[in-house]
Amino acid sequence: MESKSRSLAKAISYRALGSFSTAALVLLFTGSWKMSVSAGALDSIIKLCLYFLHERVWNHIPYGRPRMPDFEI
Repeated sequence: MESKSRSLAKAISYRALGSFSTAALVLLFTGSWKMSVSAGALDSIIKLCLYFLHERVWNHIPYGRPRMPDFEI
């Protein structure tokens, strides 16, 4: 199981990349730096929170994880 701090670090690095691409697309379509930065920041905040929650929920789902032995010798 991952720690909360590791999940948060992964979420931040992933969102930085995603928010940059969102801001770049908004700038490309609108030509407005103000709108581009605003969209990138809002995108980052919302999706950072969603990704963190997603990671925490998946930590409680055993699907795809190796099963621990019932006993240890």
